Amino acid sequence: MELQQLRYVVAVAETSNFTRAAERCRVVQSALSHQIAALERELGTRLFERTSRRVRLTSAGEAFLPAARECLEAADRARAEVAVAGGEIRGRLAVGAVPTVTAVNLPVALRDYCRRHPRVRITLSSAGSGELVDRVRQGGVDVAFLGLPPRAEPKGVRSRRLGGGELVAVVGPDHHLMESEADLRSLADEPFVDFRAGHAGRAQSDEAFAAAGVRREVPFEVSSAEFMVDLVRQGLGVGMLPAAYAPRFPDLRVIRLRDAPTRVEHLIWGHRPSPAATAFLELLHTDHAESR
Repeated sequence: MELQQLRYVVAVAETSNFTRAAERCRVVQSALSHQIAALERELGTRLFERTSRRVRLTSAGEAFLPAARECLEAADRARAEVAVAGGEIRGRLAVGAVPTVTAVNLPVALRDYCRRHPRVRITLSSAGSGELVDRVRQGGVDVAFLGLPPRAEPKGVRSRRLGGGELVAVVGPDHHLMESEADLRSLADEPFVDFRAGHAGRAQSDEAFAAAGVRREVPFEVSSAEFMVDLVRQGLGVGMLPAAYAPRFPDLRVIRLRDAPTRVEHLIWGHRPSPAATAFLELLHTDHAESR
């Protein structure tokens, strides 16, 4: 059993396609297929069910995949630790973030990190806070930035609070609401555009309206702040955005709320951060501390 074979198995499992997996691994498909077949012979079982339309893991493949990922991660960590001993940071840094992170200027932080550690492979993905916590726990993401209701704490990961802030209501430029300041009760009859139920970004608003004794209607549920803004621009409803994030959309009118929902941004990471992740955490703690 070789590490390259494990990489091929993971690539096929993640792409569900031998051709795309070969492209990802930068090998010809025949070589990838040959190596997986050799591994299956060694294991005495098939890892994939192959048809003309699809490729999927067998039950044996599903059992094998987590261990294969762990082996690859251990090998990457070993290489990174050796590089650190030689004075160089290498490896992978997978960063996740909610789209509305404001406590840290993330593009600038990533730029500074790239300049300082050019041998590290960086990836960035955007997702909701709940999904990012799961991905950090599972090792798919090294470091993530969350936005949670004030009383919520990320579980099963290491974390640090970066700061908090209020949410504001935003409306389109031609919306009938003209106030620059209001309370939640005055918005009770308005349709809202918000994140889907169960999303951490939605919980912040739901908890505030419930505390104010206000029932509101959310006919438009979205999965991103950008989509929310697109619908708000068309006058379809009122949106809720972090006060520090709303100025990115100067065409929207902002209504500050006297009983505003609040949220707290968190930085989270795993219990055994890689050298690359440790270097990123140190950069955030020093060079970008003023952004918290």
